[in-house]
Amino acid sequence: MANWLVNHWLSVLVLVTWLGLNVFLFVHAFLSYEKGDKYYYTREILGSALAWARASARCLNFNSMLILFPMCRNLLSFLRGTCSFCRRTMRKQLDHNLTFHKLVAYMICLHTAIHIIAHLFNFERYSRSRQATDGSLASVLSSLSQEKEGDSWLNPMQSPNMTVIYMTFTSIPGFTGVIITIVLVLMVTSSMEFIRRSYFEVFWYIHHIFIIYFIGLGIHGISGIVRGQTEESIKESHPHRCAEFFEKWDDHDFHCKSPQFEGNSAESWKWILAPGVLYIFERILRFYRSQQRVMITKVVMHPSKVLELQMIKRGFSMEVGQYIFVNCPSISYLEWHPFTLTSAPEEDFFSIHIRAAGDWTENLIKAFEQQHSPIPRIEVDGPFGTASEDVFQYEVAMLIGAGIGVTPFASILKSIWYKFRHADHNLKTQTAGHAALNFDKATDILTGLKHKTFFGRPMWDKEFSTIATIHPKSVVGVFLCGPQALAKSLRKCCHQYSSLDPRKVQFYFNKENF
Repeated sequence: MANWLVNHWLSVLVLVTWLGLNVFLFVHAFLSYEKGDKYYYTREILGSALAWARASARCLNFNSMLILFPMCRNLLSFLRGTCSFCRRTMRKQLDHNLTFHKLVAYMICLHTAIHIIAHLFNFERYSRSRQATDGSLASVLSSLSQEKEGDSWLNPMQSPNMTVIYMTFTSIPGFTGVIITIVLVLMVTSSMEFIRRSYFEVFWYIHHIFIIYFIGLGIHGISGIVRGQTEESIKESHPHRCAEFFEKWDDHDFHCKSPQFEGNSAESWKWILAPGVLYIFERILRFYRSQQRVMITKVVMHPSKVLELQMIKRGFSMEVGQYIFVNCPSISYLEWHPFTLTSAPEEDFFSIHIRAAGDWTENLIKAFEQQHSPIPRIEVDGPFGTASEDVFQYEVAMLIGAGIGVTPFASILKSIWYKFRHADHNLKTQTAGHAALNFDKATDILTGLKHKTFFGRPMWDKEFSTIATIHPKSVVGVFLCGPQALAKSLRKCCHQYSSLDPRKVQFYFNKENF
């Protein structure tokens, strides 16, 4: 646990800060609606469900503001570049963008559930108090809409015959709430691991209805259905002084008048405006770059249905371990799929390797296999940064790839060879000699390098123990592109074999996320 805290203190700080802000916003909003004089009469009808609904709405707005930032890949790549001289712990936070995106999504789901349940109680209590004929304060407040002219109503149910279902589907908050909930359910269910891996197209298309979510959220509160007493009315007839004498309101011999109410202004759009504009600029930039012409210079079909594409594009500049998004309009105009670059920055082209792993990739490979047909047009967006960019910041690096996950390391190994060949003195990594000595012999399918291969599953405890013994005072970067189960094992080993003494061996785990 001590090692884990040493290596992840900033991640813990970010997480605690985010959770703390959620708690603060929830408690602050809850107390404002539960204790505030402005909502004294509203609570007479709704009780504590009012505070639960508004507190969860505040947190919904906050997390909806955050949900887009981790998906602004150009922004993250820019920050990674500006943080190139920052401490390793700070740069690693950018590699957790998808994890943070998922955590924020879970928080949105939690507060959506609280918000919906609270409003179900609110609608039911609005209906009950509107139908009441017992002369209670709640029933009197609910009838103000008929007895008084103007906009000073408190209960949105304008007649005793109005049902909860009718109000849900005819009011702006109710109808947009239903739409938002349906969209959220579809997005969450289609984001499950099984769906993403087996039916990526389903995930891709459904996830883009987030636009409907944000539009619905922006207009959800414009009708001001949640209302409170006006400031002028409170000064004139304070509820603590006048509520118990509601039968005498507007009596000429009595000092209390009927309370006046006003609706709350819409708040959600204020939270999501800035990130929405930023994301729009992000998409415009990505669209502009994707429209730049890409020339395919070489097509190689490898065994096991792996397609290699070598390409050039004006102004394209990359670093090791980066990835691009690829679109093939002849297959789908809308689908963009991420692929790690397998070329080195020192080469005059950039390349990717594509394995048949779904309908889109299979169709793409078939399109390039048709010898008598024109080469399909490819559009490219990127490159974008990943954790593997930091590989040369470590004295010792462990590169672990499973299946097609070896592709990020093809770029790294090639670049190491080029750096070694040109005597790059800025190269911290000590492990370039063996790869360089074998480069001009029989070549590997992806890397172009020859390296002795050991078959079977590695004994990770043995591997980590050996490296810790050989490099007792080094900082070791462990880079994985592979399944989550393997990531769990490697992360555990990194914690286990890192020394409590910061001057001794430290293992830093890095995983590719797209």
